[in-house]
Amino acid sequence: MNHQALTDWRDRALQFEQQLQQVVVGQPAVIRQIVIAVFTRGHVLLEGPVGVGKTTLLRAVAHGLGGDYQRVEGTIDLMPSDLIYYTYLDQHGKPRVDAGPLLTHGDRLATFFFNEINRARPQVHALLLRAMAERSIGAFNRVYTLPHLQVFADRNRVEREETFELPAAAKDRFLFEISITTPSEPAVLQDLMFNPRYHDSDRLLQAMDGGQLAYYALNEVAEAIQTTVQSSDRLKGYALELWQATHDPQRFGIQLPDVDMADFLEAGASPRGMSYFIRAAKTRAWLNGRDYLIPEDLQAVYAVTMAHRIFFKPLYAYRKEALMPAFIGGILRQIAAP
Repeated sequence: MNHQALTDWRDRALQFEQQLQQVVVGQPAVIRQIVIAVFTRGHVLLEGPVGVGKTTLLRAVAHGLGGDYQRVEGTIDLMPSDLIYYTYLDQHGKPRVDAGPLLTHGDRLATFFFNEINRARPQVHALLLRAMAERSIGAFNRVYTLPHLQVFADRNRVEREETFELPAAAKDRFLFEISITTPSEPAVLQDLMFNPRYHDSDRLLQAMDGGQLAYYALNEVAEAIQTTVQSSDRLKGYALELWQATHDPQRFGIQLPDVDMADFLEAGASPRGMSYFIRAAKTRAWLNGRDYLIPEDLQAVYAVTMAHRIFFKPLYAYRKEALMPAFIGGILRQIAAP
């Protein structure tokens, strides 16, 4: 893909971002992270309270990509087979088997939204993990490919009954974990309350251009971005230190109040996480009109790429919501950018 083609794609990506901001207001940072994920071809784990626009945002993403959209509700009785097929009696009383949500759209499936994924059993997580990792699934004695699949999963963080925490291997398959919170700006809140435009999500989506990004071309665009955007040796060293600090914070002089840093971490970010970190940073650089990385690119995607890959010892795990931002912030402050 030549330079002009990538420039044209960047213009379309920025237009797509602007349209998403008109559908879901007051969330510019979240929307930028979603756009980065789309062009990095990475899966996304979403966290946030109900009613903040997660479903509307993902429907808008699917509408903009033009591919097929599928939503599944995580429940305690959902079984792995329910994602592949479902059985029923037809009008003649004969048993029938039809394709389930992962297969029914074939290779047109572009956006798969798993709502409340932590309500589903670990067996379901395991099946989804293969689909995410390999973009394929085995069923009916054959392998079905899902070349354009991008998974968005919502994790319920309020209600804890009948929920199953995602294992580390599942979390590691997600490019980002994005936290969506209620907007705090009074003007935005008033607009959401009193502007009828935001009371009907279907009408909002109808006003948005559909299929503007051509989902079937995104894999090629993402590969071109990764090839085009370059990094200096000094910046490579900086990126490596940011990753190493998630394993050995004491080496870099990182301290947290009331924390024994020698007995703080259970595990740091994986090598896959390091790869995703660089890929996301390159996509951000491209969206900002550059073919080279700068420290701000790495810093902007560091938390959403690394935080869900870092695990604390049990003594500190219950304070994760408070300690994780402090730990991430300490790394970014302590390690000098080139």
